[in-house]
Parts: sequence; C-alpha cells; structure tokens
Amino acid sequence: MKWIDIQEELPAHEQRVLAYIPENKVFLPGKDLQFEIREVIVLRFLENFYEERPDKAEKHGLHFWQGEGNSNHFFSDVSHWMPIPEKP
Repeated sequence: MKWIDIQEELPAHEQRVLAYIPENKVFLPGKDLQFEIREVIVLRFLENFYEERPDKAEKHGLHFWQGEGNSNHFFSDVSHWMPIPEKP
C-alpha cells in the first residue's frame, strides 16, 4: 500500500485512514509540556466540513480531519494518507 498525496486524491467522506502529519507533536498526559513526535495517526476525513463557514474554510481549508481523542487536525496539517490495512 502506498501513501496518497492529498493534492492528488482525497478519502471518501467519513473514511477512517492513516494520516501522515510531518513533525506532529503529541503531548504526553501528566507530563509538563513533554511530547513525542507521532507522524502517523488514525483520522476520519470530513468532506466540506466548513462549507457553511467560509471564514473558517478560507483560513483552514474546506475539509477537516477528525481525530480520536484530542487529535483533530485542520486539512492542511495532513500531507498524505492511506487506507487502514485489513486485519491479519
């Protein structure tokens, strides 16, 4: 399976995918501003999320990446994605 550039193709609306976010910092719970770099996370693609909010769409992009927990990301944060592989 290959990574797909978001400029070439987007996932289906509400599809859960592996998302690549360069230099993505994940702050560690209970640690004083300590973080790890986790560049691959699971996100759900939300197409036209800011359709009715043109101010937000202009600033952050029309689409949105919904995370699990506190890992939401604006559209431009993600550079590549791929479908989640099937279970073994």
